[in-house]
Formats: sequence, C-alpha cells, structure tokens
Amino acid sequence: MAEDLNLLSNDAFRARWREWLHANFPEEWRIPIIHRLAGEDERRWHRMTYAAGWRAPGWPKEYGGLGLSLEKQLIINEEMEAHRCARVLDSGGALLAPVMMKYGTDAQKARYLPAILNGDDLWCQGYSEPNSGSDLASLRTTAVPDGDEFVINGQKIWTTLAAVADRIFVLVRTNKDVKKQAGISFILADMNLPGLTVRPIMNLAGEDELCEVFFDNVRVPAENLVGAVDQGWTVAKALLGDERITNGAPTLPRQSFEMLEQLIEGLDQGGDVGVSDRVSVLLCDLHDLAALHRQVADAAIRGEVDNAVLSLMKVLATELFQRMTDEMLRVSGENAGLVEPVGIGGVDMDLRKLFMVARPSTIYAGANEVQRNIVSNMLLGPVAK
Repeated sequence: MAEDLNLLSNDAFRARWREWLHANFPEEWRIPIIHRLAGEDERRWHRMTYAAGWRAPGWPKEYGGLGLSLEKQLIINEEMEAHRCARVLDSGGALLAPVMMKYGTDAQKARYLPAILNGDDLWCQGYSEPNSGSDLASLRTTAVPDGDEFVINGQKIWTTLAAVADRIFVLVRTNKDVKKQAGISFILADMNLPGLTVRPIMNLAGEDELCEVFFDNVRVPAENLVGAVDQGWTVAKALLGDERITNGAPTLPRQSFEMLEQLIEGLDQGGDVGVSDRVSVLLCDLHDLAALHRQVADAAIRGEVDNAVLSLMKVLATELFQRMTDEMLRVSGENAGLVEPVGIGGVDMDLRKLFMVARPSTIYAGANEVQRNIVSNMLLGPVAK
C-alpha cells in the first residue's frame, strides 16, 4: 500500500517535497510568470510527477491521486513558487478531473482519468465564444442528437493551448426552447475528429497559446456527454469555482513584485520618492492579498467556502498583478518600449511580455466586471428592475 503522506507532519512533508522538487525540476523551466509549460513540456512534467508518486495531490486515492489535505496541497504550491517554477495549466487534472469524478459515468472515469494522470492526454477548455464576452450562457455552438452521436457546429475562441491538446471539454447548446442556462450540455471531444479545426491566435507578446476552435459537423459519441443532457451549466459552474480559487492566489503579484524590486535596484531608482511611495502601496496591497488568501485557505481547510470572497480575491489578485507590471513599465522609462528582453542590473527582463501576460488575467475565469456583479448580488442582493 502506498504511503499516506497525510500522516507526515507539515514540516516533514514540506522537506520531502522540496528535496524532490529541487533535485528534479529542470533548470530551464525555472522561469516564472512569462513561461508556462505547454505541449510536450507539460506532458513530460506530468509523467515525471506520476512516476515519482507526486501527481494529482488533490485527487482522491481511489482515482490514483495522493488524497492530500488542502493544507498539504498548499505546501506544494508554496514550494513551487519559492523554487520559481514555471506555471502549469493542467486543464485535465485541475479543471476537468474534479467534475468528471462528480458527474462522470464509471466508464468515463475509467477511460479518461488514468490518461490524465500519466500524461497521455492533455486537455483544453472550450467555453468562450465570439461576441459572447463573459456571458457563457449566451453560447451558440450547438450539439444535435443523431442516433448514438451528437453533431456539433459552432466556434470557440480564446481556447488556451488548443493547438497542443489531445482532447477538449466543450459547452454546447442542446436546447433552444428553455432559458439559456437550462439548455446547455457538457461534452468531451477528441481534437483530431473530422471537421474540428484549430487556428492559433498570435498576440502582441508574440505568443499563440490562445486559439480559435471551429466545429463543422463534428460527430461525437453520445457517451461523451458528462452529466445529464441540458444540465451542463451545473457542471460548468463547479469547474469555474475550482479555477477561481487558483486565480486568486498571490503568486503572480508576488513574483512580479520581486522583479520590480530588481528593476528598481538595477536602475538605481530606490531614492526616488515617487517610486518609493508607489512601491510601498503595492507592497501593502500584496501583504493584504496574501493575508486574505491565507484566511480563505484556512477557511477552506475547515470546509468553509465563501463564494463572494472567492470572486473578490480573484479580482484583487489579477488587478494587483496588472498594477505591478504597470509600475515596471513606468520605472523602466525608454526601456519599456523595447521588444526584446532588457538587461538591467545583470538581469534580463522581458518587460513587454510581462505586461502582456498580465493583461488577460482580469478576464479569464470570469471577467472582473462579472465578479463584481457576483459579489454585489451575494452581499447586497439583486438589483430590482
């Protein structure tokens, strides 16, 4: 029987994970913020952690995970941040798997979960659509039953890492005669199906992580439906809740603040009163965010989750991340306009890419404007019309 790591003290657990991480995490991947493991790099990381017994810390043991307490999962994240590890999206393990465990059939779990664990399958998320903004319920991609298949037609956009994914979980409209949230279903599809086309979108940072995905009479087995037909909105809400917990962490603001400090030192601007005042405000806000995240984590460990606070924390974290990169450009002066990485104080910084990476953070996992509405409705009640 595999060792129960929950029986270790937090200090002993932290030491064991830190030792393995420092010995095995590739040096070329220790590029925080601007680097995200994708494609074969992500697959390699999943296979490394799987082989070493560190894959899927939060999954229950019955599905092959470690079954770790939330407290120990947070320790893993803290040590990866401290080691300056590249980000890993892990749409299959972090987003799809929890809802698959809750809503999937036994056959679906047996087919898909092991392949997520061992790195055979990389997944992408087919939610957003053109002209829908953050209103996922307004989606127009349709799935029409045809015998033992669904025929999907439509388009998804801003699908992260779709060009290197093996499979996609997608929201589709299966009923147009009910209110928009009630007529949505959650379906799985292979990326190599006939009629499914991926078109990468090149952004201003020179990256093409985000993609358009087109469905032209794509036939998917009916057994790929997760949950009941027309009940996909319930599945989607559960998935988005997990995503917002991650996006509210202080990791990116904290890492960008460290780089801001290096930048100020390299440019010898530490004595500038204006810079000092602005940086002091950012540092105070960073401490506030970290304290809030700790409170939320402690509450979650006790089984208490406040969805309004989750939304608020996501807003604070992503907007602080943007403010950090804004200040980096401000103190950089003419260097801020350079396309290539800038060597300042012996450190190479790609200021343009840092700024660009921060821009969409207030949009993904539910735009901040929508999050503010959620918080308002939860705390103050819906506005009368």
